[in-house]
Amino acid sequence: MLARAVLILPLLLFLGASYILPFLGIVQLSVTGDEPGLTLSHYGTAVSDPLVQSVFWRTLRVCASVTVLSVAAAYVVTFLWVRGSALTSLLVELCIMIPFWISVLSRAFGWLAMLSNRGMINTWLKKAGLIDMSLPLVHNEFGVIVGMTHYLIPFAAFPLAAAMRNVDERVLLAAEGMGASRMRTFWQVFVPMTRSGMMGAALLVFVFSIGFYVTPAILGGGRSVMAAELIYLRLFQIPDWGLATAVSVLLMAAIAGILVTLMRRYGDLAK
Repeated sequence: MLARAVLILPLLLFLGASYILPFLGIVQLSVTGDEPGLTLSHYGTAVSDPLVQSVFWRTLRVCASVTVLSVAAAYVVTFLWVRGSALTSLLVELCIMIPFWISVLSRAFGWLAMLSNRGMINTWLKKAGLIDMSLPLVHNEFGVIVGMTHYLIPFAAFPLAAAMRNVDERVLLAAEGMGASRMRTFWQVFVPMTRSGMMGAALLVFVFSIGFYVTPAILGGGRSVMAAELIYLRLFQIPDWGLATAVSVLLMAAIAGILVTLMRRYGDLAK
């Protein structure tokens, strides 16, 4: 027992120095700011300011949409990866791995080139005679959701792959042997057996998406500001460190509350 504690102590010290101490510094700034003494005025502003409220709701709305879309798309991709033929599995694995070699900045600008008014999609639609005016596909929430979903699908694939590989083939064969069709076996047997992977993928994607900055900043074009971008603006462009740190603490508290609620609600179901 003592040997295990000694081995894990350096990790705990590293995590404390890397995460806990900086967070405590943020909490301190949120209750002091530029004013002497302690104050909760920054939290009052963060809660009552309509701009901050709109950013919070937009962040939660976008992140929830991205989570649902990413997990749904990753489920299909992972199913082909785990249960497809050797060639299909190899091609899907390449599609999952290659995006990790491309920076988030390059991907965001790639989607900007695709979705802009003079981008490839609008150009093709106009040449095909399907539209007369360019569709607003970027500098709005739609563009942000597309870019974030594309980035997070590979991350959602790994928890799903672990769950799918742990599915007992004998259970699937038993269902088919009792007369269940492939579709019924998939929906009523296979999907429930992989819900732990879906839960893990959803939590991973949601937590990642909350802190996104580059993709919303580029594809949102300043019209769909999310929490991370608001914090950046309040730190470096419109200096208000007290409000920025208060928003950061509230965001962390909201994430923790959502995660605890989800784990209590679905934790037992995912086992």
